[in-house]
Amino acid sequence: MAVRRVHAMGDRQLSERLQGLGTTIFAEMSALAVRTGAVNLGQGFPDTDGPMEIRDVAIAAIRDGHNQYAPGIGVPELRQAVSAHQQRFYDLSFDPDTEVLVTAGATEAITATLLALVDPGDEVVVLEPYYDSYVAAIAMAGGVRRPVTLRPPDFRLDLDALRAAVTPRTKLLLVNSPHNPTGTVLTDDELSAVAAVAIEHDLLVVTDEVYEHLAFDETVHRPLATYDGMRDRTITISSAGKTFSLTGWKVGWVCASPDLVGAVNTAKQFMTFTSGAPLQPAIAYGLGLGDDYFTALRAKLQAKRDRLCDGLASVGFEVFVPQGTYFVTTDIRPVGGTDGVEFCLSLPARCGVVAVPHQVFYDDVETGRPLVRWAFCKRDDVLDEAVDRLTRGLRP
Repeated sequence: MAVRRVHAMGDRQLSERLQGLGTTIFAEMSALAVRTGAVNLGQGFPDTDGPMEIRDVAIAAIRDGHNQYAPGIGVPELRQAVSAHQQRFYDLSFDPDTEVLVTAGATEAITATLLALVDPGDEVVVLEPYYDSYVAAIAMAGGVRRPVTLRPPDFRLDLDALRAAVTPRTKLLLVNSPHNPTGTVLTDDELSAVAAVAIEHDLLVVTDEVYEHLAFDETVHRPLATYDGMRDRTITISSAGKTFSLTGWKVGWVCASPDLVGAVNTAKQFMTFTSGAPLQPAIAYGLGLGDDYFTALRAKLQAKRDRLCDGLASVGFEVFVPQGTYFVTTDIRPVGGTDGVEFCLSLPARCGVVAVPHQVFYDDVETGRPLVRWAFCKRDDVLDEAVDRLTRGLRP
């Protein structure tokens, strides 16, 4: 048998598919925050934990011996809770035994889905700027990404560009709404157009809906699977991390038709097989919390959004107020910046604050170059401290 040899260190050890991916920007910027003692408004994790009552269920599960492998598809109570959640909030019916799959967070769900459904050379139409794991997952599957760019100031979906992005090689659409990093929540007209394109070209659609409960003001999140003709061609993905401020638990799920869930599980079973056995019943409990919890969550994060947006505007940034998610985007040119990467790398020394440059999320680098993303899922005093530091550090 021939043995493939590794000839050198560094990127040349990587498969060609993974060349150039490097370390995720979130890890880089969080490490920079730790090294410099900066306020971390880069990586999107809350600095307070989720509800104690959910954590207590996990503690009880550990004490009660739920510490061995959970079923590969997830514990029954969590699959039932996910099914009930989809019915309760969206009037979508999924069989918890055949149409729900529990995953190690939404990132694994997306990666397993693409590995299961995309063949080398297949094209994946994806909205950019995009969460960076999409690029890696498409690359690992051997797919080819076809971006459709959301542009400032409103970051709306260009429907003509969406239609033009589809070719005979297109296998699926990857849609994120509420959208990270822009905060856009796709409208009914936009989602209807996505559905029409998918049906016309017989495409599958993967929807990343991890911020489903963080749509602000009067904005409404509607899953694509609710549209006519879309329920059985959509792989709906979400997770507990953002909804319950427990991002480190990495509990996610897939909802889809039995054949699609089976396909995704074929890949997923050889990645983690299963994870988080004592955490799964705790998330099942959380999904059953009353409407007051979800309403209060939105209100709290909306207030934090407004607090940071007002603060960044007072510093001098052009602020694009998001409709959802954990993040606000700004244009740095009014405060003298031109390149987001250079700006963010210099920011800890100048101001003691960390943020994330947009351009790493774009193929269309020039559109993203002057844009920077800030996380507002932090304590109010942390947000205020960040604004104070920016005000002092960027003062002419």
